[in-house]
Amino acid sequence: MDLFNSALGRNITFVRPPYFIITGFIGIPNVKYYYIFLFFVYIVSVVGNTAVMAVIYMDNSLRTPKYIAVFNLAFVDLLGNSALVPKVLDIFLFNHNVIPYNDCMTFLFFCYTCLCMQSFNLVALSYDRLVAIIFPLHYQLRVNQTFMLSMIASFWVFTITAVLISVGLLTRLSFCKSVVINSYFCDHGQLYRLACNDNFPNDVVSFFYPVVIFWLPLVFILSSYLYIGYTLVKVATLQQGIKAFKTCLAHLSLVVVYFTPVLITFTLMDKIHPNNRIINLSLTSVFPPMLNPIIYVLQTKEIQTSLKKISKIYRKSKMKIKSLPI
Repeated sequence: MDLFNSALGRNITFVRPPYFIITGFIGIPNVKYYYIFLFFVYIVSVVGNTAVMAVIYMDNSLRTPKYIAVFNLAFVDLLGNSALVPKVLDIFLFNHNVIPYNDCMTFLFFCYTCLCMQSFNLVALSYDRLVAIIFPLHYQLRVNQTFMLSMIASFWVFTITAVLISVGLLTRLSFCKSVVINSYFCDHGQLYRLACNDNFPNDVVSFFYPVVIFWLPLVFILSSYLYIGYTLVKVATLQQGIKAFKTCLAHLSLVVVYFTPVLITFTLMDKIHPNNRIINLSLTSVFPPMLNPIIYVLQTKEIQTSLKKISKIYRKSKMKIKSLPI
């Protein structure tokens, strides 16, 4: 303990505040309309992702490696928006912007875990499409249910460990400057900059984690599709290329929806107004989980067929119940 206190500095005592104050949306004009929009986004996200998970669970024909990853993505999207949006509405719509220290750390953990898992889940789907198109004869050997479950489990373990490390580094900081967080949630970057002792490890994490969580997955995904395109141009006919491209269309749409706002926001971070930055970051967090199930339902024939099958079974069972004598 003496060594720890000495690391804080001679004139600084360790301060763990009982609470933080989140002020992200305060002062933004007409922000109540944005809260209505967030509520709408949340409802659509819950309904859409629950529907996708239910369809995959009910239809045995969708118990494939690809749809195991889709099921996990829907679960992560549902968990992420459920962890973020209701709390954000509670904080700003009902003026509960004072959040206890431990609740803030828990809030941060769930938000970052789901955000990271969305990125890694797109990597899993990208690998699935790469093997399915480039090595179709070996697909069942290389990508089976066990392999996909192991890949997703390893992503979960890595993500949870990485986020726990970032939370652990925050708990060693002394917050004697301020407890006001200028963000819409307990943001790691905003939090560690409030510290008055050495926050260099947190600074390293804030630089290193985006590379691992955003840039490396994006490089892998883009490289896999460049390889797919190069291979198809060399060996496939035009019709075969179009057919293969259609199987990737849903996943490519998810990649664009997820990475485009993230890259724009972080690239232009210093050039946009703080209020616009907060709005952009919040949209980056809530928009992909809403659009992902819509994209898969509209662009994936297997899910459309399964929805029609389930709807047909439901109508038949309803007709049988009505025809029963009372």
